[in-house]
Amino acid sequence: MTDGPQNYTDLRSVEQYRKLLRNLHTLNATESHATLVRMLEGLLASPLGPEEQLEVLESARQTITFVQHEMSSRYAAHPLPPDSAEDATLRQVVRLWTALSTAYARLGESGAGSDEFRAQWPLLAQRRIQYLGQVIIEYFRAHRAEPQGSWKSVHAAYLEAERTGVAHSRVIDPLNNTWKAQSPDEAYIALLLIDLTNPYGRNQRELNWICRWAQRFAPYCIMQREWEKDDARAYGLDLTEDHGLRPIALIGSRPGMRRFDGHRLAAQIKAMLAEFKQGTTPASLGLGDDCSQPACARLLVSLYRPWGMSAAGRRFPRRSKKGGNMISTDWEAIGLLVSGRDFVSPNRHQTMDSRHDLNVITFGARVDDEDPPIIDAEAEIRQRGFHLDEWATVDHSVSGFRLQRKHPGQRIEHHQLVGIKPGDGNQYLLGQVSWLMYEPDGTLMAGIHLLAGLPSTVAVRGTGINVSKQEPYAQGFLLPEIAAMRAPATIVLPGGWFHADRTLELHTGEPRQIRLTTLVARGTNFDQATYELVAT
Repeated sequence: MTDGPQNYTDLRSVEQYRKLLRNLHTLNATESHATLVRMLEGLLASPLGPEEQLEVLESARQTITFVQHEMSSRYAAHPLPPDSAEDATLRQVVRLWTALSTAYARLGESGAGSDEFRAQWPLLAQRRIQYLGQVIIEYFRAHRAEPQGSWKSVHAAYLEAERTGVAHSRVIDPLNNTWKAQSPDEAYIALLLIDLTNPYGRNQRELNWICRWAQRFAPYCIMQREWEKDDARAYGLDLTEDHGLRPIALIGSRPGMRRFDGHRLAAQIKAMLAEFKQGTTPASLGLGDDCSQPACARLLVSLYRPWGMSAAGRRFPRRSKKGGNMISTDWEAIGLLVSGRDFVSPNRHQTMDSRHDLNVITFGARVDDEDPPIIDAEAEIRQRGFHLDEWATVDHSVSGFRLQRKHPGQRIEHHQLVGIKPGDGNQYLLGQVSWLMYEPDGTLMAGIHLLAGLPSTVAVRGTGINVSKQEPYAQGFLLPEIAAMRAPATIVLPGGWFHADRTLELHTGEPRQIRLTTLVARGTNFDQATYELVAT
């Protein structure tokens, strides 16, 4: 343990700072973090000159990155409410990134009059933009709205790099996994790429991959100051606004606007996807040793349009609307709300697991073939201890809802299947959580993508020589074809059930077999797939 706060302004040499960094291994992550914050905040008040201060900062970067990762892993797995126990951890991590970016910025100011130090301007600019961007990324990681002014700070640093003529000057960066070098505009573009990927809809692993890939692919993108013609779907950037790239069709052309050009990146992604089909591993393509197939390929496919093509126009316009929506996240409860009945395996008479069989054995009671419908399914699931939350509508379209919840409720996760009943409807639909984000006041915002079609429950089980007739059925959902939305008929299965060409047995009064064909969506607790009937 440390003996309390120390004054690091009296450290007189680079070697003393390096010794301090070497001794951090004796501390835990929290103590190391506090030491690094105090060291950085005291560095610029030390008697060291700009060159020596820069040497200290460069020596500390790898240690800071490691400690920050250890700290942020405490809250990165799930959206972080503002009043949670780890909220202080987020603030500490942001404080260190801010202190690091400030240290590089002030070095640029203190060494501005030195012709010798002018050679360090590209490095100072790149580091400053990189760490201002890390502040925003940290809020993505915690699924919290970015603080007001955070994007403007990054824009200002980029404009300063342009003003001094160093925006395109590459500098050595050992922490860049692919190139070991980066320019200020590449650091800036990497942040813009991350922002384009729906970061509030990504889990911890996906966001880590995206951050690494953004560094990998940034050199293939350009921020244009002038262009001859424009595609209304192109992305643009107004550096006076407090946000990242937006479709030019949405924000309109403005003086001083920059246009994002990622067509070279599109070619890179297409080439990588072709390599995957030939069996090339993600690691050999510079995507990372921890990247596994097919998750890596699916994620890269999802990034192809926002990164390399253009802003996808909304297929269905959003409309403002008020009202409440009921949401359930439990698989069993969703089935009851959709069908109005308890799910019971059709072969329950061959199993000894249900209350019906116990009644027959114990009391000789006759079991009805079908349970009577439940009059008030919502009251029934509440009585059984399932949660049913009300969310307010912010806006909606045919394909989904943007919702908010100001009160505590059931835990909800990215890519999770939910049952949702809109305020103006009387039927429960199936939806997938596409993103989550906490506002500063604790309001939880969510995007819900609707699975097209009115669902019905179905009993389903595997087939094959190893499947017994006594094998119970599981609950699934059928969604009909919706020709107007170009949505094929699909089946929604418990997570992990999909395998291409797998044959399943459905029971909708009579058993029949289907063959799974294409995976449509995969979430944390479900697989959605197209299928075809199997002749028997």
